[in-house]
Amino acid sequence: MFEARELPDRLESVRETRTPDVRVFDCERDFETLPPALAEDLGLLVDALEPASYPADWLPDDAPTLLARYVSSDLTIGMPGDGSVVPTRQTEPPIVIVKPRVDGSPDPFVDFLIAEALVRLDLGVPEHFIGFFEESYRDLDAAVALDPNGTYQVAAALYDGWVGLQTREVFAGWHDDHSELADAWQDAGTRLEDRVSGLSRAVARGDTDFADATELACAAIKHALELPAPFAALDTEAYLDHGPAYAIQWAEKTFDSLED
Repeated sequence: MFEARELPDRLESVRETRTPDVRVFDCERDFETLPPALAEDLGLLVDALEPASYPADWLPDDAPTLLARYVSSDLTIGMPGDGSVVPTRQTEPPIVIVKPRVDGSPDPFVDFLIAEALVRLDLGVPEHFIGFFEESYRDLDAAVALDPNGTYQVAAALYDGWVGLQTREVFAGWHDDHSELADAWQDAGTRLEDRVSGLSRAVARGDTDFADATELACAAIKHALELPAPFAALDTEAYLDHGPAYAIQWAEKTFDSLED
């Protein structure tokens, strides 16, 4: 099910410099969330499993089932919105899992995704947005006028944007030491530019729903792209400094304006 992935020199250099204890595995099967039995198979490859758990009362009563399972003591690896490469510290040592959905993608882009996962582990940011919002997730739920799945998507996007404010500083410094990874970071951003520049118009016309727009805008933050309103307010030092409180305030103001 899992096989150690051989890293090219450019990635091995990042791993050795930032996260020398981290192991990187390919997964035979695609997944959003690993089935419990398969997640436990990781125990054969690592020294220990340490499931994350959080207080259940951090969640609103109508929270998606997967989110309720994640905050429990069950070993839950991978969640909707996690993308093609999943880092986790629920194992000792930490690991990065590469899903087979990356097959066919350009090697430099896949290497960038793995490098990004290594950087996230090095930064020590929460593994999931519930560890970012904590008990204030209920306040975000109250501010976001969407169904539970839409709120989940917005929360995941806002957390991704906050992390992106930190990782992009790392990527921007790679032009000298890790030029191929820096080029892949820039290229991925270039591919997003046209979609992001027209985002406000797409939402106004109803071509893109708000949760999808938030996800795209927050993904663009890590590429240092210019964002349209209301998402530009997330690309700020204030958001980096104040995190969840700022995100909730942004959601309250944004949804109030959408209702006007």
